[in-house]
Amino acid sequence: MTGTIAVGLDGTDPSLAATDWAAAEASARGMALRLVHAWSWHPLDTPTEADTQGRRDWAREVLRTAEDRVRHAHPELPVSGEALSDEPVPALVAAAADADLLVLGSRGHGALAGFLLGSVSLQVLRQATRPVVVVRGGHEPGPGGPGEVMAGVRETGEDGAPVLEFAFAAAAARGATLRAVRAWHLPSPFELGTRGLRAADEAGGPEPLNRRLLADALRPWRARYPEVPVTEHVEIGGAPEVLLSAGGRAGLLVVGRRASGRKGIGSVTHAVLHHAPCPVAVVPYP
Repeated sequence: MTGTIAVGLDGTDPSLAATDWAAAEASARGMALRLVHAWSWHPLDTPTEADTQGRRDWAREVLRTAEDRVRHAHPELPVSGEALSDEPVPALVAAAADADLLVLGSRGHGALAGFLLGSVSLQVLRQATRPVVVVRGGHEPGPGGPGEVMAGVRETGEDGAPVLEFAFAAAAARGATLRAVRAWHLPSPFELGTRGLRAADEAGGPEPLNRRLLADALRPWRARYPEVPVTEHVEIGGAPEVLLSAGGRAGLLVVGRRASGRKGIGSVTHAVLHHAPCPVAVVPYP
């Protein structure tokens, strides 16, 4: 496998945790690692030349520290670093577009952080066209370690393919089990319509129908990744609650984000980013 994983750096411990995770992931997948640090002065700032040089020196030190850390842990891993004089959001969105995966840090429960401020990470998540992984500070790197990969499966047609493709590849890289989770609720006749009611009746009820939908969605990916053990988890309840309650053993949680026609990241994605203890991969789909 070839490709690149990019990680956003801001000199904080959470961004170093993101670097550790990204380096372990790149090593497991046989990919290169790109370290990115972006900075710019606010419009009202009037920096002196000394200020500017000091900021550049600090940016280089942030990159050097991270590179040394990566090379010590993964001497075989191709790693590069780049300091960009640009606003963080467009710099990270561009870095994501040029990579297979972007990794950011989170400062802990209750507040999504990452590159500089929580709002920056949220904007990047909304705009990125490639998968983004948010790593909570203090979390041990997942690849090669304990913990299954868990995927929230909401879309079971073509729209769900990017989430399952990412989840199966991540599980294969780790030699881990994939837990595919589908939450369901009792729909009203208005939500189901005539065709939906007929499908539920033919399947034996809403739960058997959801089990069949999940199994059908997984079938082509099971064939593509026969080495990945799969657990199918279907449970009644709200998707955030089901994912968070089922994710106690997870080393990575994978969820989707509809990229077209939506300005936010979705309530389910927002909830797991704030409360899941493990890294969360957000995969855009059409």
